[in-house]
Amino acid sequence: MLGLQTKNLSLQYGDYPVIQDLSFQIPAGKITVLVGANGSGKSTLLRSLARLLKPQTGDVLIDEQKLQSLSSKEIAQQLAILPQGPLAPEGITVQQLVKQGRYPHQRWFQQWSEKDEDLVERAIAATQLQLHKDRAVDSLSGGQRQRAWIAMTLAQETPILLLDEPTTYLDMTHQIEVLDFLFELNRTEQRTIVMVLHDLNLACRYADHLVAIHHQTVAVQGPPENIVTVEMVQEVFGMEVAVSEDPFFGTPLCIPKGKGRYIK
Repeated sequence: MLGLQTKNLSLQYGDYPVIQDLSFQIPAGKITVLVGANGSGKSTLLRSLARLLKPQTGDVLIDEQKLQSLSSKEIAQQLAILPQGPLAPEGITVQQLVKQGRYPHQRWFQQWSEKDEDLVERAIAATQLQLHKDRAVDSLSGGQRQRAWIAMTLAQETPILLLDEPTTYLDMTHQIEVLDFLFELNRTEQRTIVMVLHDLNLACRYADHLVAIHHQTVAVQGPPENIVTVEMVQEVFGMEVAVSEDPFFGTPLCIPKGKGRYIK
């Protein structure tokens, strides 16, 4: 399995430092979730892992190779990224969108092949979109639309998937639908999945490895059940909570303190 890691990585926007001297490793074949307060640098870090943002200093490495030394095509054959709130061209169908994932594998002497066609159909089937493959992406529900984008990354056939807020703007049902799909994908195909989530409870439920970003670096990382405490949430999120146990899965469940009705 390919390994993904950073060494002494520093990132910034203009003169504003976002990540400072960060060295950490993504567990191969597992689900890693990046969490942290708004503006902590989660999405910035994810973009740098896909070489969409040039480091100020340090390196991102995939299988011990520096990303900066690889061609865009080589990178696209090893990892796929789904940005937050992607927009499809108007009128493009699900099948046409998913086909985009095969372009990194095209050669000038061999264009579209039976293998490409098969992988596209398998990606559509895996995301349960067979009945919708001829529909325009912008006509789908939020959950279906997100699955169409995920199908495109599946067709790219990379061992590593990077997803920035894959549940943004989705209602509770569709959030669970998308996260359950990613969980099954990881468990059946051992794809390494790295995603940013705002919902700490969902992150605890689905992550094998949780990474909390704070003060421009990793504050704490590890299995959620080992690191999510009242003190950790206070430090990273500035929020007073009670930490209980998820009644379905036994993972940490954070209950925030705030205002609300009190029922005796």
